[in-house]
Amino acid sequence: MVDLSDKRVLIVIASRNFRDEEYQKPRSILTGKGASVTVASSVTSTATGMFGLKVKPDVLLQEVTPDDFDAVIFIGGSGASEFWGDPTAHSIVQQAMEKNKILGAICVAPVTLANAGALAGKRVTVWPSEAGKVGSCGAYYTGNSVEKDENIITANGPEAAERFGEMIAQTLASY
Repeated sequence: MVDLSDKRVLIVIASRNFRDEEYQKPRSILTGKGASVTVASSVTSTATGMFGLKVKPDVLLQEVTPDDFDAVIFIGGSGASEFWGDPTAHSIVQQAMEKNKILGAICVAPVTLANAGALAGKRVTVWPSEAGKVGSCGAYYTGNSVEKDENIITANGPEAAERFGEMIAQTLASY
């Protein structure tokens, strides 16, 4: 079994309407393999998923230091658009890129990575309705359920959540 007990992962969720299973499945996979997971959001009060899941974030997004993590993962759902133009989220993505950290995003969340400049020239996937947004930022949209290009992992929605989590775990294990 993959041992990630020495790995730290930041999961970023929207304050409301993040996609429950896109959060739960990758988190369960990563913690099940020993990774330490910290949850960040724009609030530290309870965040609520699209299907009612309640999560109390550990830290405010603006308090995050990307150097403290091996991977930074953005979760999708309709609320994820709150980070598309967010300067703090973009700064975290850019700092993670500079330090060659693993970056992940699922569903509509790859738009945040694209808007931060992380996806230019990369093969990526995203919820199909947002393919034009990542493409306009220089990404190559593949339409696959999960896509990995170097240290960037993207997935297209809830059905890909388990494969997304496994791909992050595999990449962390060899990192």
